[in-house]
Amino acid sequence: MSQYRKSLGLLDLISFGVGGTIGSGIFVVPGIAAGIAGPGSILAWLLVALSATCVMFSLAWASSKYPSTGAFYSIYSSVFGKRLSATIVVLYMISAVFGIATIAAGIGQYISYLGYSDILRVEIGVIIFFATVNIIGARPSSNIEMILTLLKTIPLVILAFLLVPHIRPENFTPFFTGNMNDFLRTVIIVYWCFTGFEISAIPADETKNKNDIHRSLIIVMLIVTFVYLFLNITLMGSLGSLVIASSPAPLAKAASVAVKSSGNIMAFIGIIAMMSALNAYLLAASRVLQNISFEYRLPFVSDIGKNGTPFIAIMISAIAGASLLLFSNHFEQLATISVITTLLPYLFICASALKMFDSLKIRIISTVGLLSAMVILVASIY
Repeated sequence: MSQYRKSLGLLDLISFGVGGTIGSGIFVVPGIAAGIAGPGSILAWLLVALSATCVMFSLAWASSKYPSTGAFYSIYSSVFGKRLSATIVVLYMISAVFGIATIAAGIGQYISYLGYSDILRVEIGVIIFFATVNIIGARPSSNIEMILTLLKTIPLVILAFLLVPHIRPENFTPFFTGNMNDFLRTVIIVYWCFTGFEISAIPADETKNKNDIHRSLIIVMLIVTFVYLFLNITLMGSLGSLVIASSPAPLAKAASVAVKSSGNIMAFIGIIAMMSALNAYLLAASRVLQNISFEYRLPFVSDIGKNGTPFIAIMISAIAGASLLLFSNHFEQLATISVITTLLPYLFICASALKMFDSLKIRIISTVGLLSAMVILVASIY
């Protein structure tokens, strides 16, 4: 049987992590969050950033001890045993498949903003295209990921700077416009924007230097947190919560305020960003599926082709994501399910780090990540 090819470096891992995290969420969620919690939604972005950072450090420490493709199973099985570990990994695969569908639905929202109505065909076509790229090889997938990540991240930072002169203090008052339940709903949907950073740790067997995994996770979270907080503060301050909530493409609306007639340009950037995230999620879902199939000796699904890619696992992940769009094309529903199924693996990552290490610093950070993920998970269920 063919093996994975060690073709990925630090920049590749960073691009997959940033690409998987800064995707459909930042282009859609600010409007949803502002509509639920008003200016107070900014606090949700800050709290989620703190929680996700604690989970990220827990994963970085744990994966440095058990680096392997799929990341999660080798970590969980060393602490919780094979049966529970398999269940948690399956949950992550479900979340990744819902992530693929959610991102594709986000692409559809921005396609509709541009005036095109046959969005389902476009969404499924994009999934097929990136599945094909991933089957060809990790290197072509990574090259595309780097380009798309730069094309989306740099304009977002530029947009935030352009919005600074338009900030008005009155757009932040009243700061809290809803109740605690509304705020918790906002935290849940905002968490979707921070999921995906773990993709940096997933293709471990395709990485030239496994020490890059730890470094890439930290760099990814620094970039993501800066972009999200800076952009949401300037977005709220310049447009106000009512205007943001009324638009299906809030960043395109903000771009038209900063520079007239630039809304369509930002819509195209949004589509690029979501394509980047979809590419990263396909890589993540397929590698985790291949890894768990290999552990349980499932025929065909665990196979790696001559190109060094798990081609059958990629096809299954793509078909599953595309199929979900036939049942639901609503971004908020898909994102909420994806968050719920992601939080449990995150929670167990923190619990694994707690059991693996005696360091007080690691224990404190892992506890914060575990408790915050648990609170958000309970809130999302009830």
